[in-house]
Amino acid sequence: MSAGVMVSSAAYACTRFVYHGANDEVITARSMDWKTDVGTNIWVFPRGLRRSGEAGPNSIQWTSKYGSVIASGYDISTTDGMNEAGLVANVLWLVESSYPKYDGRMPGLSIAAWAQYVLDNFATVDEAVDALAKEPYTIVTDNVPGDNKLATLHLSLSDAGGDSAIIEYIDGKQVIHHSRDYQVMTNSPTYEKQLALNEYWKEIGGTVMLPGTNRASDRFARAAFYVNAIPKSEDPVEAIASAFSVIRNVSVPFGISTPDQPNISSTRWRTVADQKSKLYFFESVLTPNIFWVDLTKLNFSEETGKVMKLDLGPNQTHIYAGVANGQFKETEPFKFLGL
Repeated sequence: MSAGVMVSSAAYACTRFVYHGANDEVITARSMDWKTDVGTNIWVFPRGLRRSGEAGPNSIQWTSKYGSVIASGYDISTTDGMNEAGLVANVLWLVESSYPKYDGRMPGLSIAAWAQYVLDNFATVDEAVDALAKEPYTIVTDNVPGDNKLATLHLSLSDAGGDSAIIEYIDGKQVIHHSRDYQVMTNSPTYEKQLALNEYWKEIGGTVMLPGTNRASDRFARAAFYVNAIPKSEDPVEAIASAFSVIRNVSVPFGISTPDQPNISSTRWRTVADQKSKLYFFESVLTPNIFWVDLTKLNFSEETGKVMKLDLGPNQTHIYAGVANGQFKETEPFKFLGL
């Protein structure tokens, strides 16, 4: 396994935002954009799972403190999810990422398990940031399955109180951006530059003009405007509908990819996490229905909880509607891609 940056011919081109609504409503939405089927299924993980960082003999080891519902990538990584405390983690592509050289001395953590490590161990963004700032592991990356390019990702976190953080590795060093104001994240450029670009569009004002292309910086500007322009409805159903309307607005039409711009690929699916009600919504662009998982009705017990999987099928074309809790099947947990 190696670490570094490699400009690819195709890449994740996702968008994520956090909506602060009425009555302390917090909703995190994200799109997953990719050139081909990302092999996503939905998994339920209970507390008490023993985990390995899958980075060789000196892998970091932990036991999950919190149960979670996650969307996998190729069933070898966690790409998105929410734990029972309402902490949400999302990984998005960042081609500028450059990870520390892994010499095996520090405990290693496969990038495939990065989001899951956070979901398993922390209830709030504050807790996660305090722990990650001490750098308890070295991130180790590898090629994307079926492709000759390194996985170069950054991680976003949000919690049920509306706090937010973005974690990136730039020039081999961890950079943490932590603020409730950091509601939006896309892909390139680095987050510091995304914030600077957004200041330009704030001066123009979203009611006058907004950039309309599929570029990451343009999607950032649109999401940043709309997430705070939509009404703060006291009706949770309307709040979820508003969040879906914004994440659809910044999605890339299906079938579109731009070979010379690696951060543009078709949207494959979208998730919306209601962190107050603990509902995790999923929408595939190739099916007619939205379904959701109610975390309050899952058994996350260390003693009796089971690992379960909802099979979404090729290109996430299996059709589910409404509450999908009863459709999960007990399954052996997948192994994170590693050394």
